[in-house]
Amino acid sequence: MYRAFHQSRLKGAPGVPAQAGWSSCRLLFAWLVFCATAASAARPATVPVTPVQISPHAYYVQGMAGEVSHENQGFNSNAGFVVTDEGVVVFDALGTPALGAALVRAIRSVTDKPIRRVVVSHYHADHFYGLQALKAQGAEVWAHEAARAYLASDAPRLRLEERRRSLAPWVDETARIVEPDLWISGDTAFRLGGITFNVHHVGPAHTAEDLALVVAEEGVFFAGDLMFGGRIPFVGDADSKAWLTAIDKLEKYRPAVLVGGHGTVSRDAARDLALTREYLVYLRRTMGEAVEAFVPFDEAYAGTDWSRFSHLPAFAGANRRNAYNTYLLMERELLSGSK
Repeated sequence: MYRAFHQSRLKGAPGVPAQAGWSSCRLLFAWLVFCATAASAARPATVPVTPVQISPHAYYVQGMAGEVSHENQGFNSNAGFVVTDEGVVVFDALGTPALGAALVRAIRSVTDKPIRRVVVSHYHADHFYGLQALKAQGAEVWAHEAARAYLASDAPRLRLEERRRSLAPWVDETARIVEPDLWISGDTAFRLGGITFNVHHVGPAHTAEDLALVVAEEGVFFAGDLMFGGRIPFVGDADSKAWLTAIDKLEKYRPAVLVGGHGTVSRDAARDLALTREYLVYLRRTMGEAVEAFVPFDEAYAGTDWSRFSHLPAFAGANRRNAYNTYLLMERELLSGSK
């Protein structure tokens, strides 16, 4: 009907052949489809996602300081990638589909090798929402099986709904949760293009499923959220006792280059892990003392000296939640006798 209607209008028009009229009609229809598609697609990220070389084969992109916000377009976490002769291995995928596409562009500015694999450190939104852009490149996604319970719950759907509101238009109705192609149950290793990759299960710590990726020949350690560089960590429902143990184990690797989930790259792991460790220890001590003395949380929080950390990015948004969750954790540890 559409074609017949427009042909009937164009036939007999001065200087317009019938075939030319139909061609114009098709062009118009194609343009309308393009406009509709463009309007419904997530807006491309405009924040700079710039690859920084940290060893002969490894690179990372550094997110902005602080929490996820509309101003940083969700770009507050780090991701890394390693270029080999046979393809690229990626660690984490950033916090929106638009940022995942920007990460692909960053990789393509360095190499045209195929993106073979993505290792997901953990299933927090700021680290995996970019996966669908990497999957579109043919990448295989690896994650630890401890994330199964989270992905089977309502939490991913609820978080995605929240991000569609708070990070629109970079997270829209086309955004989806990408599950792993391969579940890992423990440590494993593989070789690609002459490079040895060791995948370590370092959780439970920040999350139960925490994975780290080591580029063996170059001493590069992608640690995910075991380390927050220069900002307040997000504690959430983490097992901070196990997290501190994981930090101690990480130090023993003595990595030449350490890339945390947030903040600048480190070439002095002992120094740069200190902030995350000190913060967790302080939370556990102050909230643990309050629990043992039966001090209510609000009173305990107001009476705690936070000056050591209050100047750091993300303090205003994260510290009270971190303290409250730690207070609840210390109650559980006290009741179970594991403190």
